[in-house]
Amino acid sequence: MKRIFDIVISAIIITLFLPLGLLIAVILFFTGEGEVFYIQQRIGVDGKPFGLFKFVTMVKNSPNLGACDITIQDDPRVLPFGRILRKTKLNEFPQFINVLLGYMSIVGPRPLVENQFNMIPDNYKKKIIMLKPGITGIGSIVFRNEEKYLHSDVNDSNDFYKNEIVPFKASLECWYHDNSSIFVDTLIVIITAIMVVKPNLNLHNHCFSGLPKHDLFNL
Repeated sequence: MKRIFDIVISAIIITLFLPLGLLIAVILFFTGEGEVFYIQQRIGVDGKPFGLFKFVTMVKNSPNLGACDITIQDDPRVLPFGRILRKTKLNEFPQFINVLLGYMSIVGPRPLVENQFNMIPDNYKKKIIMLKPGITGIGSIVFRNEEKYLHSDVNDSNDFYKNEIVPFKASLECWYHDNSSIFVDTLIVIITAIMVVKPNLNLHNHCFSGLPKHDLFNL
């Protein structure tokens, strides 16, 4: 049932998004560095790597510059048009191709690059790798503005990401593992769509019971 849900929703969204996607591709080609898509190796179900599709939002070789694999607030590596794509989440739309190919689902834990995946505590990792990664999910909703917690001090940001954000986000994904259903998936998709327009609404706190909490995040 979940796979059928993924295929139908992805096919509809890709069809509807195609005209805007072509416009974005043209703008990226002429305003960025001549590239449209960025394919990055992420860790998927059963811990197997796959190539995740995104629209380009950062300068070339950005994983080897600055804060490496994390994006900090006002990150200088982000291209001007890339900021718009990231703010509106339009950079994520090519991932619906990953869904059609079977590497991702509409809803699930966000797929991480290998070094970030290795930061996840083992007790959480065992559950997370059982799930197909998603375009959106409870972790993506709760940490929709993750960059605001990561500032210009690269070392501090990397430590904070590893020691605070990763374990808490992993606990949220484990909550999803334990509560996954078509109803929960549908609700997550609806909340994600609403938060694109109203990003400051904390609807997840009213719609889901038993979510993990963290004293450092007002989420």
